[in-house]
Amino acid sequence: MYGLAAQNTRPDSVYAVQEHLDNLVPALVSLRSQAYHLAAWGEELARRLLRGQRLLAAGNGGSAAEAQHLTAELVGRFDGERVPFSAISLHAETSAVTAIANDYGFEELFARQVRAHGRSGDVLILLSTSGKSPNLLRAAEAAARLNVTTWALTGPGPNPLASRCDEAVTIDALSANAQEGHLIALHAVCRAFDAEVAARARIGSCPGSMP
Repeated sequence: MYGLAAQNTRPDSVYAVQEHLDNLVPALVSLRSQAYHLAAWGEELARRLLRGQRLLAAGNGGSAAEAQHLTAELVGRFDGERVPFSAISLHAETSAVTAIANDYGFEELFARQVRAHGRSGDVLILLSTSGKSPNLLRAAEAAARLNVTTWALTGPGPNPLASRCDEAVTIDALSANAQEGHLIALHAVCRAFDAEVAARARIGSCPGSMP
């Protein structure tokens, strides 16, 4: 049942929605081909955060919202109950963001925070559908100087951000669909993250096991 409103929906609107949904298929195909990469990110992130390191995340616009979605899953929880982990969205502290943008320019927005919060062995994940955002490129450069590992989640590659980071998952799809794919990718990373945390908890509970 679609209701009375749907009966009067214009065919071109329906077509636009169907076309948008059809365009998700290339994003999913692209992600599926990189499943091992996403799993490796989740496992490595779990190992590092269990050692007391942290995740930093950044993006602009919708990508900022997705960066914050990821950090919320880690500080809170994804599916099952587990301990919280240190994860910071660099756009989310509005006073710092506006002060840095005002005093140093928008291109320094994330780089300055990376220099403030980043420690050797931390991970910085940068989200951008274009892969060209200057403030993310500068953040990657700042992270490299601190031995902070950088991962990029972008739209189609090659692109400057993917090239500038240590590793990248690029999604070969239209911009809006690539951004939707980013959320799927982040949830996939969380699946692998939680699986690794649970596996290490089981190992740690075994008599004579190594932590």
